[in-house]
Amino acid sequence: MSGHKPVEPICVRINDAARMIGVGRTKLYELISSGELEAVKIGNATRVTTASLRKLVRRRMLLR
Repeated sequence: MSGHKPVEPICVRINDAARMIGVGRTKLYELISSGELEAVKIGNATRVTTASLRKLVRRRMLLR
């Protein structure tokens, strides 16, 4: 065993991000467009930052 810890991603694909927070792709793109989620373009690919996914969930929890 090498003893290396798994690396946690700092950004994920659109489909993975939507699955992580339990919404569809359309809703995820709406959240990106409204500025509630941060996305980055890497070449032709769009990725969502995992930090922004966590922040969104924390903000929504506070609204309860």
